[in-house]
Formats: sequence, C-alpha cells, structure tokens
Amino acid sequence: MAVEIAMLHDVEKCSACRGCSVACKQWKNLPADKTPFDGDYQSHKDLSSKTYTLIRMKENMVNDKVRWDFLKFQCMHCGIAGCVLGCPTNALQKEETGIVSHDIDKCIGCGYCEINCTFGVPHVDKETKKSTKCNLCIDRVAKYIENGYDRKYMPSCSKTCTADAILFGTREEMVKIANERLAVLKAKYPDACTYNVETDNSIKGGAMMYVLPYKPSVYGLPDEPQLAPSLNVWKDKIQPAGKVLIGAAVVAVAGAAIVNTVTGGSKHGGDDHE
Repeated sequence: MAVEIAMLHDVEKCSACRGCSVACKQWKNLPADKTPFDGDYQSHKDLSSKTYTLIRMKENMVNDKVRWDFLKFQCMHCGIAGCVLGCPTNALQKEETGIVSHDIDKCIGCGYCEINCTFGVPHVDKETKKSTKCNLCIDRVAKYIENGYDRKYMPSCSKTCTADAILFGTREEMVKIANERLAVLKAKYPDACTYNVETDNSIKGGAMMYVLPYKPSVYGLPDEPQLAPSLNVWKDKIQPAGKVLIGAAVVAVAGAAIVNTVTGGSKHGGDDHE
C-alpha cells in the first residue's frame, strides 16, 4: 500500500514572497497570465488554467491598523473530492498517495470539475478545452517516495520556500507538525486552527493542509467545507442514466442545463476575470 503524503502551509511563517508560485510555473512550464494592476498586491485574482498556485493577500483593518493576511492557495487534494466524483470520464482520480491526479488525455473539457469543486480550483482552458489544476508535482513525489523520501524531490513550491512555511512529508508527519504548531499559535492567536487536517467533514480532509492564525474565512476559505449540492443531481440522476444511454461526452453536455439550474448557473471561478 502506498504511503499517504501531504503538504502543510504554516501561514504565520509565510512572507508572501511568491517564490512558490514562480517555482510552480517554472516546473510546469506554464505561460504567464494577463494580470492588470488594480491597486492591491495580489498578483493573480484567482487560479486559472495557467496558474496552479498563488498567494492570497488580504488587507484587513484591525483596531484601526492594516493587517496583511497571506495564504498559499491551490488544489486541496480532498479526501473525497467533488471534482473526482463529478468527472464523467474518470480523468480525475484520487491516488493512494492522497494526490488528486489529472489525466489530460481523458479530459473532455465539460467543466464539471469546476462546478463541483468545493474550493473552485480546476479551470478549463479556453484554447485547449482541457481542465487543469495542481497535481502536487506527482512526478516529483513518485521519485520522492522511490528514493526514501529524498527532500530534493519534494514538490517544487515546497522545495523553493525559503521561510520553511511550506512543509512536505507523510500525512502522519504533517498532521503531527500541524498540531504541534497549533498548540504554539494558540497562545498568541485565540482563533488559531488547523485546516483540512480533520477528516470529520464531507470532504474528509485532504493532502493540502494549513495551520491558520485566524478563522478560515479570513483567508477566503469556507469555515466548514462541504461537497457541492450539484453532485447529488449528477451522481444520482444524470451520470448513471447517461453512461448507459449515450456515453460520457454527450451526457456531460446534456446535463449542463440541469446542474446549472441547481447551482444557480454560477461557477466558483473562471478565466474571464484574468
């Protein structure tokens, strides 16, 4: 049985240097996004088909003073992932390591991963018509495990972090570190908490975890992450009937109207804002 791995972002240590985002683009050979400056310091408004990780920068006023709150945002690699459940072609898979992998050759660009993701992570590229997202450097992780957890094969974002804010290892090890750090932070931050470490919610935690000084909502994360309601329609009605009758690709298009009705026609994100 494969070893379950995880990444831990220790948010208090983050300096928002964005080195992780640059390292990701370099390793994945991702092109630049158009990012017009509108007065804030966050480099990208959201993830996109060309940006798999970014630093969220929230400017909050606390006691008449400005407080910067940083967070590395990317795919959460959920224990039970809405994107995996919603994909009609099995292009997205939950690996034994905990990584949610993506087989681009199987992807038909239907966008159900976008609609069903709890965190609005995957995005369909307008040119290739393929969905993309972080795969936690699955190629590097394979070598990391094969070579006895050799740190030089850690995911590129973790390897490049000079502040030691992005840790990587076995999930068991990361959970232990997260809880130890939480005990330290609680003395200074009453609302400090871990995130995606616990497995008692509908997404069952994940391979991307956090130690947060403040409540998750401060960083734009749902306080109680849940699977998307649209999955009930997709799993119980559209997918079973469609795969029998007309095939996954056609069903993906035919089911869009029904799922969009359930979700109010909205998505978590897209490329239009970039």
